Amino acid sequence: MKIFNFLTLCLLLAVGSTTLAQNVPGKHFDRVIFVVFENTNYDKALKQDFFKRLAQEGVHFTNFSGESHPSQANYIAMTSGDSSGVWGDSMVDLDRENIVDRLEAASISWRVYAEDFPENCYLGKTYGKYVRKHNPFISYTNIQNDLARCSHIVSASKFYEDFKNENLPQYVFYIPNMKNDDHDSGVAFADRWYKKNFSPVVDHLDKMPRTLLITTFDESHSYSHNDIYTSIVGAPVRPQEVNLNVNHCSLLKMVEDNWNLPLLGPCDTAAASIPDIWNPRFQI
Repeated sequence: MKIFNFLTLCLLLAVGSTTLAQNVPGKHFDRVIFVVFENTNYDKALKQDFFKRLAQEGVHFTNFSGESHPSQANYIAMTSGDSSGVWGDSMVDLDRENIVDRLEAASISWRVYAEDFPENCYLGKTYGKYVRKHNPFISYTNIQNDLARCSHIVSASKFYEDFKNENLPQYVFYIPNMKNDDHDSGVAFADRWYKKNFSPVVDHLDKMPRTLLITTFDESHSYSHNDIYTSIVGAPVRPQEVNLNVNHCSLLKMVEDNWNLPLLGPCDTAAASIPDIWNPRFQI
């Protein structure tokens, strides 16, 4: 763990106290919240009550694929458009552009909320039920070596504070811990946890009319295929099933297109675009 002096602590406190809920208008939405779960086949996730509710109330992808096995490469792909060089779940330090570079260049606010993460730019492999392999942002060297940037990776408890205070940033990445993300507890447990903790967010989306909640999994449980559950809810979308074969990089591409951000890598460049799922009442 890095050791911080008094000036560094003051910097981090100052960054943490800034207003996050700025507004750079997008084509289709002004805020996106990602929540990523673990290692479950599509059909099994869809049978759970809360995941099924989200699928019915929003956009539900019936042919959505992960990029790789095991976990980490999928997280890297969905945030940098390139999973090359990431073959397992061991710690990696990647010198490459990522979505944070694109967001900051466009003055779009961002924050990563990770359960059990001890903050202070922690680079360790585990802490409690937190695991680094599910937190791609700390593995990019241009974030881990920049105190101001890595101070945007915070404890998940701050998500609920920011939500309550209407201070969520425009790009949110929420990382449940190994118990709540289904990895160690099973999808039924994860579904109950998600319903308890995120029902208020879903019920409040009508008061955040240009906000999306994207729920996805990193990979399937089976190595013979990689079909996973993914849904999008929020006023900017029209509820529907989408059968087109898309993946995590398609979601990255959707974010890039929404704010006219340059593409990042071979994965988002090659990925199929998310089709026209948009509610015309909320389009710019």
